[in-house]
Amino acid sequence: MAAPIKIGELLLSQGVLTPKQLQIALEQQQVTGAILGDLLIKLGFITAPEFARTIAVQSGLEYLDLTDVEPDEEALRLIPKDTAEKIGMIPLYLEDGRMTIGITNPSNIVAVDTATKLTGKQPRVYLVDHDHYQTTLEKSYYFITHPIQKRMQEIIAQLRQITGTIPGSTIAELVELIMVDGIRKQATDIHISPTEDVTNVFYRIDGVLQHGHCIQKQVHAGIVSRIKILGQLDIAEQRLPQDGSFSHSFLSKNFEVRVSTIPSIFGENLVLRLLAGAGPLLRLEALGFNASIVHQVRRLFNKSYGIILIVGPTGSGKTTTLYAALRELNRLERNVLTVEDPVEYRLSFVKQTQVNEKAGYEFASAARSFMRQDPDVMLLGEIRDEETAQMAVRAAITGHLVLSTLHTNDAVTAVPRLLDLKVDTFLLSSALVAIVAQRLVRKNCKYCTEEYGLSHDELELFRQHKIEKKTGLRGVGCSKCGNSGFSGRVSICEVLVVDNTIRQLIYDGASTGTIMEHALANGTVALQHDGIMKAAEGITTLAEVMRVAG
Repeated sequence: MAAPIKIGELLLSQGVLTPKQLQIALEQQQVTGAILGDLLIKLGFITAPEFARTIAVQSGLEYLDLTDVEPDEEALRLIPKDTAEKIGMIPLYLEDGRMTIGITNPSNIVAVDTATKLTGKQPRVYLVDHDHYQTTLEKSYYFITHPIQKRMQEIIAQLRQITGTIPGSTIAELVELIMVDGIRKQATDIHISPTEDVTNVFYRIDGVLQHGHCIQKQVHAGIVSRIKILGQLDIAEQRLPQDGSFSHSFLSKNFEVRVSTIPSIFGENLVLRLLAGAGPLLRLEALGFNASIVHQVRRLFNKSYGIILIVGPTGSGKTTTLYAALRELNRLERNVLTVEDPVEYRLSFVKQTQVNEKAGYEFASAARSFMRQDPDVMLLGEIRDEETAQMAVRAAITGHLVLSTLHTNDAVTAVPRLLDLKVDTFLLSSALVAIVAQRLVRKNCKYCTEEYGLSHDELELFRQHKIEKKTGLRGVGCSKCGNSGFSGRVSICEVLVVDNTIRQLIYDGASTGTIMEHALANGTVALQHDGIMKAAEGITTLAEVMRVAG
């Protein structure tokens, strides 16, 4: 029992756990007999990476985040998957005959000995968290034994030889390969688009479409029929758009696939949205917010009443930010209720409910019911109609903190959007606490980022934002990032805090320009400026910032 208590004390000293959280975990441990670390993660008090970082500090090892790590094939082939899994290690790289390995247990001597025997040199050892370890291990070994690109080329070559009916098994395998390749590339959407001569497959990766495969047109009808059958759509209907969905299992993970078809002049165009469920719940710092914005958001979310909105277009990370901020709340002392569509993250000590339109349970009806549940904080997944907007305002002015999202392009345009939803001007000015607008920009690939001389336009743009630089950083493209130069995304944001002057401006019906002018004069950092600061730091490029927030 001594080791877990030491870990608890270490978590307390690092500020990732509170004494009350540790006390509750220890009480639950007495009831369930679970391991303290596992229990803390299950209760949502800490994440698996945070726990691994603490163990790393305790053991003197360096922690490695496997999120963006792609192990080398050469290293993986030296140790069979069964052996790696059995001894709890993952081979990562092989450099100058020395292996780099990841382990989840800092006292794993067997893993170190195995790597030493194979290479004749002591390995570089990193501690990794168990969640990412298992996922990376499964994916890395699978794609070594199932080379997607090679198999796709083989099938395309076979199709050139077929003159009659294409076998159903070939179609089924082709659809599976298209989807698995999308999962491997961490695509959010797969586009299957027919042209006059061929069918092109595109993947949306980090918010940008990338060409994946070029397939013979003769197989397009078969692909459409196969996906329609999976999505329980009418295969005979080719004149009208259709929507459906199905579940797809891959490497012990379940993906919800939403299917959309539309008729085009060259055949039916398909888009598959891959929903893998939410990843681990992150802290605000991990989303890319700078220290001053993190401090500001934390302070805002500890308000006792009012409305706080996270705004931005679809796919801009609003829900992730909302939950990262919600995690900062003291959920042991505040009654938090949520209604979502669907529930993406699971949080302990939060009463989470899900929209059910068939049963008549929607955001507005949930908000009404929540008022009778003695709430402190109410999270409404989205404000999308008049009734929900009015219920949110009513809850806020009666002493509750209301959190929600809205689809607008920047922070200040959330005001006319709410007024358009028939919210009373006086009530809105009284209820609104803050609006956080955000976007996601692609990060420079850490494997191929190089320094380059800034162009005249780039120098001028930096100067406009009072930044003096002569060189910048950008990814040149490599196999790790699919030759895009980018890998992963980071948030850029602006936080509009509603002070007394802005309240009066809203009540007086002032223009959005006037409201934003006052906000900027009082310290609000504009969305574009936040992005340009990240470009100056080398996190992303100016071109990427201007693409997203230009």
